[in-house]
Amino acid sequence: MTERPYALFAMTAGNVPMVFPPDLLRRLRACVDIDPGLVAEDFAAPRVRQALARTEILVTGWGCPRLDAAVLDAAPRLRAVLHAAGSVKGFTTAEVWRRGIAVSSAAEANAVPVAEYTLAMILLAGKDVFALRDAMRARRALPYDGILPGVGNHGRRVGIVGASRVGRRLIELLRPHDLDVTLADPYVDTAEAARLGVPLRPLEDLLRTSDIVSLHAPQTAETRHLIGARELGLMRDGAVLINTARGALVDHEALVAHLRSGRLSAVLDVTDPEPPPAGSALYDLPNAFVTPHLAGSLGNEVARLGRTVVEEAERLSSGEPLRHAVDHAVLERTA
Repeated sequence: MTERPYALFAMTAGNVPMVFPPDLLRRLRACVDIDPGLVAEDFAAPRVRQALARTEILVTGWGCPRLDAAVLDAAPRLRAVLHAAGSVKGFTTAEVWRRGIAVSSAAEANAVPVAEYTLAMILLAGKDVFALRDAMRARRALPYDGILPGVGNHGRRVGIVGASRVGRRLIELLRPHDLDVTLADPYVDTAEAARLGVPLRPLEDLLRTSDIVSLHAPQTAETRHLIGARELGLMRDGAVLINTARGALVDHEALVAHLRSGRLSAVLDVTDPEPPPAGSALYDLPNAFVTPHLAGSLGNEVARLGRTVVEEAERLSSGEPLRHAVDHAVLERTA
């Protein structure tokens, strides 16, 4: 029998049993030699430092310390980092890529609940659920009489900003519904948009013509305040802005001004800063629906991330290529 490669957990220790419940941990330990009782929350800890010397695979997650040159020098046999979460930007460094260490991410698995959350919010927003719920609470009676013109999801225009993993997954989830879906993304051409089954539009055009705008772009220097005062001003009266990407994509001061006027509504799972300051109007405005960054994997969903890593570890052990390898060349413009 081939000797199993030595692996080390590097994440918040309390997350290990949730991300790797017993069935997944058994599968992982069948293909790598890993001790669930030894988790690197600090690479300088003596036991961790000793383990690094023979570590070939790091199984990382939320809370992983940075992999700087000193850490990598202490792990001369390291050949792969398997990340049981989304973005690897927070803990990888240029040294990881310079040394040719393979990096894999469960970002695609994490995109699933984010897209599901966004789909739910799009459909609820199309029915004006949030405003009508509040109106019913206030009146203690039905808040409307008749068929409510302007409410509903039949033919409603949904604009997706960013063909990220979440954006692409959302496009798939929207397909069975009678919605008019369009896409804006400077890195997608018309041929690729056609393969995705959506028309490609310039961002300004998408903002002007969409009833609901959903953001799925990465946070970069280029995308900071991608939706600012000018862009919000382009959105049609009564439109809804949904952000499940990164808070910094939106100029919140400008957004609050449009929310105060009643011209727009917003569903925000992310803000900048996060959470909003205690005095923020976002907590009180009736047309702002703010949730505490819960669209991504939580609860029983985190095991999906662990399963992705286990499958990657099994591929490594079998000499197969990683399915979810991170491409450093495009990392800067992806989540």
